[in-house]
Amino acid sequence: MPPAMTDLLDLWVEPGLDGDDQVTVDFLLPTGVYIKMDVSRQSSLQCIKQMLWKQAQGYPLFTLLGEMDSHIFECVNQAAVHEELEDESRRLCDVRPFLPVLRLIARNCGRAERLLDSKIGVLIGKGLHELDALQDQEVKDFRSKMQRISEENMQCVHMMSWGEWLQSCFSPQIEAGPVNGYCDGSEGEVKIIMHYSESRYRPTCTYIRSCLLAQEVPHLTLVHCSVVKAMFEREICTIGGVLAWKASNLPLPLPPKKRGLTVSVFSDALNLFTKETLNLRSPGRVCVCVQVQVRAGLFHGTELLGKVAVSSESSGRSEHVWNKALEFDLSICDIPRMSRLCFAIYAVMDKVKKQKSTKSVCLFKALYPIAWVNTMVFDYRGQMKTGDITLHTWSSFPDELEEMLNPIGTIQTNPYRENATALHVRFPEYSPQPVVFPPFDKLQALLQIWPKLSPRDALELLDFNYPDQYVREYAVNCLQDMSDEELSQYLLQLVQVLRYEPYYDCALTRFLLRRAQANRKIGHFLFWHLRSEMHMPAVCVQFALILEAYCRCSVPHIEVLKKQVEALSKLKAVNELIKLGTIKTKKMKEAQLKDAMMKCLRQTGFIETLSDLHSPLDPQVLLAGVNVERCRYMDSKMKPLWIVYNNKLLVGDTMGIIFKNGDDLRQDMLTLQILRLMDILWKEANLDLRIVPYGCLATGDRTGLIEVVSYSETIANIQKNSSNMAAAAAFNKDALLNWLKDKNPGDALEKAIEEFTLSCAGYCVATYVLGIGDRHSDNIMVRSTGQLFHIDFGHILGNFKSKFGIKRERVPFILTHDFIHVIQQGKTGNTEKFGSFRQNCEDAYLILRKNGNLFITLFALMLTAGLPELTSHAHGQTTWNVTHLVQRPNRTGFQ
Repeated sequence: MPPAMTDLLDLWVEPGLDGDDQVTVDFLLPTGVYIKMDVSRQSSLQCIKQMLWKQAQGYPLFTLLGEMDSHIFECVNQAAVHEELEDESRRLCDVRPFLPVLRLIARNCGRAERLLDSKIGVLIGKGLHELDALQDQEVKDFRSKMQRISEENMQCVHMMSWGEWLQSCFSPQIEAGPVNGYCDGSEGEVKIIMHYSESRYRPTCTYIRSCLLAQEVPHLTLVHCSVVKAMFEREICTIGGVLAWKASNLPLPLPPKKRGLTVSVFSDALNLFTKETLNLRSPGRVCVCVQVQVRAGLFHGTELLGKVAVSSESSGRSEHVWNKALEFDLSICDIPRMSRLCFAIYAVMDKVKKQKSTKSVCLFKALYPIAWVNTMVFDYRGQMKTGDITLHTWSSFPDELEEMLNPIGTIQTNPYRENATALHVRFPEYSPQPVVFPPFDKLQALLQIWPKLSPRDALELLDFNYPDQYVREYAVNCLQDMSDEELSQYLLQLVQVLRYEPYYDCALTRFLLRRAQANRKIGHFLFWHLRSEMHMPAVCVQFALILEAYCRCSVPHIEVLKKQVEALSKLKAVNELIKLGTIKTKKMKEAQLKDAMMKCLRQTGFIETLSDLHSPLDPQVLLAGVNVERCRYMDSKMKPLWIVYNNKLLVGDTMGIIFKNGDDLRQDMLTLQILRLMDILWKEANLDLRIVPYGCLATGDRTGLIEVVSYSETIANIQKNSSNMAAAAAFNKDALLNWLKDKNPGDALEKAIEEFTLSCAGYCVATYVLGIGDRHSDNIMVRSTGQLFHIDFGHILGNFKSKFGIKRERVPFILTHDFIHVIQQGKTGNTEKFGSFRQNCEDAYLILRKNGNLFITLFALMLTAGLPELTSHAHGQTTWNVTHLVQRPNRTGFQ
């Protein structure tokens, strides 16, 4: 990774704030000529190339350059990787080279294909040339298959009518059930405001119902058929262009493969030969002579097959040699198809221990884990591995000796080879022909006659405890019955389950790609769930392959997603500018920093990128333009940006989003997903507790977006504004009720109190079941309509804060006196209203209890995500929390 450079922000952002928009760039020409030239940060690469070409006419060897269009720029990007800038419409400030150096190189043939590859590489955050450079036949085969499938899918889309295309890309969200009780007026009429606009925002029946529940007037946009047809024609034209140049550049047919003899079953015992050396690399540490051992275990899921094989001790400094076979008491014919070989490397050192009774000193062997690595016994073609293999290990390992072998870990080797311990092993040859696993077994035959499970029950079969490929294919087949809405609900877990798949081409990958290509909204969130974890080395190749496959299947969607990626990059630059200003001048006034933020947002490049943007939080929402005057940054440590957008349809109305850079939003995203699922389960049982699961989306390494819930206020601010004395504000139990009276005068107050009572019951049960901690008046909010909701879920599953061993959480859930005062409508002893509240809590809890296994499954599928309070090391504690809170109601406060 490149070293940190704080002056990078000065180079690309800060000078533009004082009017100086020029930057000095060094240009290297193919003729060996070096030119230094000042260019604008806002200039496109095409414009810069034209300026460079004009400047190069006065330099020697200009005539050898040839045509301008036959050259493109190359730079070193922020990941310290060479990147060919095929897309010349990009601005220099968006490219953001690691250094202001651009190299002009000759453009190869196939410009259209290279341009598409360049766009995909920029979009997914990993250049496709990096995938090309991988000497991995599995990667090549997967990409070849996906390109063939993408062409077939594009041909199907190309044959669609505009109605079929509209249904596919913007499928309507139909929600069954009456809306009785939510309509004003005795005649039950629904008031809907129609707008005539070319906006692409398409409200649906679900949207109308949500508006009625929130006591808001639905606003629908009437779009003329000609506008939709024009959108259809543009996308079909784009697809047609891709198909045209693919048809004109057909690859030569490959000769038929000669299938050699294979051996399906062998009775020999499995043994592994550790070849030559183990290279230990510990940069920055003093290398001492230690005894090193290797232990290896054969696993099928989490089940250990036989005894663990342990090598002899080897002494040395950096290289350790064994030349000894590790034998397993297991015949080859008994090895399951999805078995994996897990290695753990650890040091053995003498440690001194004093006996308290005799005060004598004794020596004992202490084991210190160094690294671990996993590999499959059979490759993706079903052939048993043979020959020499070098495995670059991972150093993130558990501390306990019994957990040194990490079967749940990735089978990918560490891509950062320079600082990784390398383990060289040799798989022996058992036969002159390859040993191949039988293509059909009894388990597959049984699964074919099994009845289908419900999709919710089938999710459990995708856990790591069920590694067999046929079982997982059966589970995926059960998911085929999921509706698009239900699939969206579990998409977060399904993406994480991809980590458990040992091979790139699997049933789950194909299922997700197929459903994403059929529904643009699913494709949108699949893209962002994958894109947000591209920085993780264990999954970067796998996720990059899936992202590339989706982009090739949905070429028209690339431009929409590309603009979102560029917008987030702009917001990150603004956030880093504010952080840099805070660090450089700690005494800088807030007004100066806000003024710098305003100047940055008013730049042409920022305005164009941030305007007319499909919201990453909801692709059906079109963010028109930024209301710069109302934008600000928040006072917390990471300086989140509060970005306000104008509503294109309603004059004066706004929509807010919060951009965070430096905080991991994945845990918040998981908690809100579970809250949304609880809301669905309650509504299925005809219990609507008015939950507000606001939008939250992780978009990258500790970056993401949060939806701003309009017309809401924190309990703390409500209390502060009700009293002149800040110290006494929290003890004023009338503050919340008075605030609701101000917002809901007259008869509307009774409805607001009902909304408050229902939502308070829902969140009391939800926060109790999920063990959500750190609850205080700053992260509990109330909407003007009366809905209460919680924010900021940094502590879940009973992981509460403590000080000097004393836990801050003293109650299982938050139900304060001022909440009860509102529920009782300000009347002391109003047992009827409180009894109704208690009954709602009990009903909600029992509904969740019936679905306890579903919640356990969803948390188990997220174990390898690396969330701070949901890790594989805390699996037992996590399961205890959920089962204890959901399946043992006699120990709760509700019964």
